[in-house]
Amino acid sequence: MAAAVARSREVALNNDNAVPSREEVFACYQQLRAISKRHNDKLTQLISTGSLLQQARRLGLARGKTLLLEDMDELAYVFDLAIHTAPPSRTRVIDRYAQAAKFAPGSDEARVLEAMQAAQFAILEVVRRHETAGLIMLDVYRDIEVWLVDIGLEASLRDGEILATRLYTPDRFSITAGVCIPFDLDILDSALERMPQRLLKRDRSVIDDRRFAEAIYRGALDAGLMDKLTFLDLSAA
Repeated sequence: MAAAVARSREVALNNDNAVPSREEVFACYQQLRAISKRHNDKLTQLISTGSLLQQARRLGLARGKTLLLEDMDELAYVFDLAIHTAPPSRTRVIDRYAQAAKFAPGSDEARVLEAMQAAQFAILEVVRRHETAGLIMLDVYRDIEVWLVDIGLEASLRDGEILATRLYTPDRFSITAGVCIPFDLDILDSALERMPQRLLKRDRSVIDDRRFAEAIYRGALDAGLMDKLTFLDLSAA
């Protein structure tokens, strides 16, 4: 019975002629979020210690084989970049995972994974509350509006506030991929200082460059208080 109810909610949301209730939207959101968490748990297991340390060093979160963390949650920045980005000559972890996955075509797991593969880094400004649930956000660089469903962000963000995050869209609404950063011009200026000169322009070319998200994360980390560090020695790994 529970599976049938979940399926009916999913169909309701995917039917453009239907107007879902707030309860249906959040039920669908929680179902999709649970699936994405299972994917992410498997994806993090595919990241080698060497790759994790390399990405952490680029964010100023490692020295040699030692992680330098004020809070374990800072690893979310590392995992986000290690999963969703790669140099031009390398294949992304999420793409390797998708190639090896054996999910039935059209299944919820396959649909969410496909959406996660297409996730995009974005700078978002709160425009208004969605009439049913979630927020209507302006993707500042791409100049498009996004329906974002996130229980915590809906409760905490006010109109006009800006955040940086990575989005994927498994349904009629979008979901954050994990990392969310309260955004301001100081972080942007810090990020642009780290970008190659040819990318120092505020248009779509910079937002789609993998180094932009990395620079934003580094700027956000540098803006935090780092006086109490936790040291995790990975030299034996």
